[in-house]
Amino acid sequence: MAEFDTSKAYRKKGDPYFDDGREIELLHFVHGKSNIDEIRNSPEKVVAAIDEFARTKKYLMNVGEDKGKIVAGVIAETKPKIMVELGGYVGYSSVLFGDAFRKAGGQRYYTLEHNAEFAAVITSLVDLAGLSETVKVIVGDSDHTLKRLHGEGAFKDGIDFLFIDHTAFDRDVKLSEKLGLIRPGSVVVADNCIYPGHPEYTTYMESSVEQKRAAAKAAESEEKVGNPNLVYESKLVHSFEPSGENVRLPYRLCDCADVEQDGVEISKCVGVEA
Repeated sequence: MAEFDTSKAYRKKGDPYFDDGREIELLHFVHGKSNIDEIRNSPEKVVAAIDEFARTKKYLMNVGEDKGKIVAGVIAETKPKIMVELGGYVGYSSVLFGDAFRKAGGQRYYTLEHNAEFAAVITSLVDLAGLSETVKVIVGDSDHTLKRLHGEGAFKDGIDFLFIDHTAFDRDVKLSEKLGLIRPGSVVVADNCIYPGHPEYTTYMESSVEQKRAAAKAAESEEKVGNPNLVYESKLVHSFEPSGENVRLPYRLCDCADVEQDGVEISKCVGVEA
């Protein structure tokens, strides 16, 4: 695998690194650019402007160019009709993946974001990119919103592609299973599976049906139980966090001593075991 291209590196994180006003600063930065008319209706240029802010002004906790390319490639390959993103932050992934989704013939892309201010930033940048007819931004906690949309019939044919990039990875994939939103053919992709890592989630997605059934019997609450009968084919794809910080870390399930600093877990539901 190629080394991290430091010319693309975001600013270092620092502390704090989000929710300190930088998200609104980003919005002013993008809309204040002299070539705003060229940026309008161009998802690629909107993403480039967000990258520019994160590289020259302040760090943004986006999926970034390297991991983003991996996920966009899976979207192009699988051609989902319904896609749901859990955790949109400032809309980098909503624009990048929404564009790939539209090009692949997708019908509706839902971005679920619990922070109302972040959701407003996403909505503005999605509109600037010309993706408003494809990408729908919804404010609210992901578990509540998934249940509500399911009850309203938004997912009558299930979710074709679920992208997880918030904090409740394990909870929400199990909720989606329990609601019947993940079915054979569904693809689930999770960010940050090496750094900072989500071991409970990755262990679950890589477990056998037998192992998941045993865990379900021992679960302390219903929230810990999904549909253990679903069969997944999962793989971890190594990549980079966009700042390039800490690019080599030991990883919990890897045989090698060093791996790339971050990665995405790609899981395809391939069946249901009786």
